[in-house]
Amino acid sequence: MLRLAIVEDEQNYIDQLTGYIDRYRRERGADLSVTVFHDGDEIVESYTGQFDIILMDIQMRFMDGITAAEEIRKVDQEVVIIFITNMQQYAVRGYQVDALDYIVKPVEYYAFSQKLDRAVNRIRKSAASFITVHANGGIYRLVTSRILYIESEGHNLHFYTTGGELISRMNISDAEEKLSPHGFYRCGKGYIVNLEKVDSYVDGICRIGCHAIPVSRAKKKEFLAVMTDYMSSRLL
Repeated sequence: MLRLAIVEDEQNYIDQLTGYIDRYRRERGADLSVTVFHDGDEIVESYTGQFDIILMDIQMRFMDGITAAEEIRKVDQEVVIIFITNMQQYAVRGYQVDALDYIVKPVEYYAFSQKLDRAVNRIRKSAASFITVHANGGIYRLVTSRILYIESEGHNLHFYTTGGELISRMNISDAEEKLSPHGFYRCGKGYIVNLEKVDSYVDGICRIGCHAIPVSRAKKKEFLAVMTDYMSSRLL
C-alpha cells in the first residue's frame, strides 16, 4: 500500500483531490491510503516519515508548503512531494526542496493522474528499504543503501551515512536485527557494516571509503565468507 498525504487548507480542493484519488484508485487498481492535513504546521508536527507521496498546497494560512517541505526534508529525503499552486512562479521554489512536480490550480483530473503516475512509478523503481531511527533529537527515516556503517559507543550508536553522521540511543543488537536482511553484517562487538559499501578487506581491516573498520578476530573467517557470498550474489 502507498500512503498519501494531502496538505491543503481549502475544503473544496480537499474534496476534489480525494475524489480524484478515489477515481485513480479505481482506474489503476491502486492500493492507496489517504490522510488529510489542513495546514503545513499540522503535517510537520506529527511527521515521522510515514508517507510515500505528499500533495502539498504552497499558500496556506499558518505554514506555507515550501517551509513545511523544508522541515520534512530534514528527516525524510525520499518522500515524493508534489506541490499544488494557483501561481506557477511559486512552483520554481519547490525544486529547492527536491519536489518531483507541481500541479497548477484549477486541477484537472487528466493532469493530476499523469503526475500521480509519475510519482508512483518513481517509488516502485526505487524499491528502497528504510529503517526509522530516533537520532539527533528527531526521528529520521534512513534509506539503508545510504548507511555506510554503524559504530557503538557507550549507550549510543553512530550511524555514518552518505549524508553525514547521526547519533542514536539504540542497542546495537536491535540495529543488527533491523539491518541484517538488507545486506549488513556485524563484524565485531561494536560495528555493523553495509556489505555493499565495502571497498576492501585486508589484515583484519574493512575499508569503506576513508573509514577503516576493525573486524574482530573471532569474526575474520566468517566475514571473509560472508563478503565472498555477497559479492557472488551481486554478480548473478
